[in-house]
Amino acid sequence: MNLDTFSFMNTLDEEAITFLKKHLKPISIPKGNILFYQGDICHDILLLTSGEVRLYIQAEGTEEITLYHLKEGEQCIVNTASTLSQTQAIGSAVTASDIEGYLLNEEAVTSLMQQNRNYQKYIFSLYTIRMSSLATLIEDIKFKRLDERILKWLGEQKVPNVDIKHEELANVLGTSRVVISRTLKELERKMKVKLSRGSIELLKT
Repeated sequence: MNLDTFSFMNTLDEEAITFLKKHLKPISIPKGNILFYQGDICHDILLLTSGEVRLYIQAEGTEEITLYHLKEGEQCIVNTASTLSQTQAIGSAVTASDIEGYLLNEEAVTSLMQQNRNYQKYIFSLYTIRMSSLATLIEDIKFKRLDERILKWLGEQKVPNVDIKHEELANVLGTSRVVISRTLKELERKMKVKLSRGSIELLKT
């Protein structure tokens, strides 16, 4: 059971660990698969041990907006909220890479929360973390210039040449492909970036 990256694991007693081992269902899913759609009611919670999952929202007939990326050692709050409340998921989830992890059903999660206060605190901490990141996303979309947001995002990738399509970048930054392409062309004219097919290079200034 490869769950050592989850912060709550070292707080569980033997009874809770035995309970987990009994109820966890291992999964392995290739890149590009939808885990659940916006509007679905989830019945299992994903504990991601390897890979990356992208959470996004999409209004009818419009582009997607990425909410956040779920990394290994994390539990999805959209998935968790839908499962525990049995209400519709506010977004969709797609595997951004091949993933591995475990599923824990609604009854098992509820029981574990009742058994272990530290796991309960972990669940609540997820809401705080994600609400903060969503607030930052909203602030960026509303108040920051798109060219600044593009340069900031490219700089955060830690590599000078980022393999990404304009449509994918539009989804990440919550705008349209046309607007992204136009803004990138202007940044290239200003010698801030160099555009190639399927990649963007952040130039040193």
